[in-house]
Amino acid sequence: MEQVCAIKCTKRWKALLTVVFIIISMVILSPKKVSAATGSINTTASVANIQKYGNVVLDIKSADLLSSGYEFGDILNVSFGEHNLKLPLCSNFSDVDTGAAGIFTKQEYALLAINMKDFATTYGIAVKNTAADNSVSWQAADGVTDQIKVSISLDTKGGYYDEYLMHQLSYTANREDYPNLSDAQFANFREVTTTGIGKGVLYRSASPINPVFNRNTYADAAIRQAKVTTIMNLADDPETVASFPNVDATYYSKQNYITLNMGVDVEAEDFGEKLAKGIRFFLSKPGVYLVHCTEGKDRAGFTIAVLECLMGASYDEVAADYMTTFYNYYGITADDERYNVILSKNLEKSLKHVFGVNHLRDTDLSEKAAEYLKTTGLSEEEISRLKQCLAGNAAVPATTEEMAPDTEVTSDTYIVKPGDTLSKIAREKYGDSQKWTDIFALNKDRISNPNRIYIGQKLKLANA
Repeated sequence: MEQVCAIKCTKRWKALLTVVFIIISMVILSPKKVSAATGSINTTASVANIQKYGNVVLDIKSADLLSSGYEFGDILNVSFGEHNLKLPLCSNFSDVDTGAAGIFTKQEYALLAINMKDFATTYGIAVKNTAADNSVSWQAADGVTDQIKVSISLDTKGGYYDEYLMHQLSYTANREDYPNLSDAQFANFREVTTTGIGKGVLYRSASPINPVFNRNTYADAAIRQAKVTTIMNLADDPETVASFPNVDATYYSKQNYITLNMGVDVEAEDFGEKLAKGIRFFLSKPGVYLVHCTEGKDRAGFTIAVLECLMGASYDEVAADYMTTFYNYYGITADDERYNVILSKNLEKSLKHVFGVNHLRDTDLSEKAAEYLKTTGLSEEEISRLKQCLAGNAAVPATTEEMAPDTEVTSDTYIVKPGDTLSKIAREKYGDSQKWTDIFALNKDRISNPNRIYIGQKLKLANA
């Protein structure tokens, strides 16, 4: 009996020691995982530089950030200056909603960025300067003198993971990976055929000149076949266009095109101004027309949607055209659970904001699109001519100058400056802030909402 008991006791002790050994091994061999679970990971970095669209580059490599124990879908505490933010750790901008911030590892060095917005300006890190040729430079914001230190720590392990999964959309630059698509579909090229748009008048595509995603040669061949003559390039400036390889040999380079160098934030003050400039260019040149950005997805998707709404398309038509892009790149179809999520977090959100509505299906989208275009500086006459052009029955003016009324500043013209409101302008010009109503009444052809005026917008003033 004693021998049996000894054997049993020995087995119990061995089992207990085995459990203790496993626990100790986990602690010793996996310190980062345990640290992550308890929220004790801490990382420090500094701001290295700022990119074109206001993304803030840190001096910590993305690989080092990930190897420190953080994982995609974690929510991190990110502190700098007076800001204490809770940001999801993501691989790409599309992993968060439009207008949402995050810390991203899509490049060699980690980025602080806002999807389709400007992080540096939003958080007072730097001020953007745009030159006459649309080139962009940055300077430190007022009060920012020393190198900006950024503290990073774990807030919630996996707190954003479910949302992160829904945002996982990826595509390749390899034509052979899309055997079910035509060359035009691979280039995200198509005619816009929604209600009100004339046949063979308006097209959209990925860039026919930027080789970054390998769609350019296919897009250039497609616009040649469609006999496109006038192009709105939302993405680039002239120097960037000139830097693309073999650009002078393209069909694109022989056509009328304008480079607008837009940011990706459709709510930014200069987005509407640049859109108006592109539309005036369309009105000054003969169609067939093309709108493109780099992928033909975000900036082009929004611009085309506004034009479709203006011409009388239903929201379902606009949405179906918008989501065709996501089929061309990602294979997303209407029965995919991500289909409506993509719509609601991108196109629907943007249109609701700029149109100032809560619902799109029971709204007069044509009226709202016209109101929005007025806020960009377009006149009623220009919007009317745009509708005629897109319908395919408009005469083209002889010169660009003919389509640029009100470009000369006179004593009765006011150019909106940063920080201006109608009340402030009325106080400055008339000595009475309450006379903002007079300015509003005089400019109803270009202001639909008195709370929404834009830097650089030209307003008419009555003689004081």
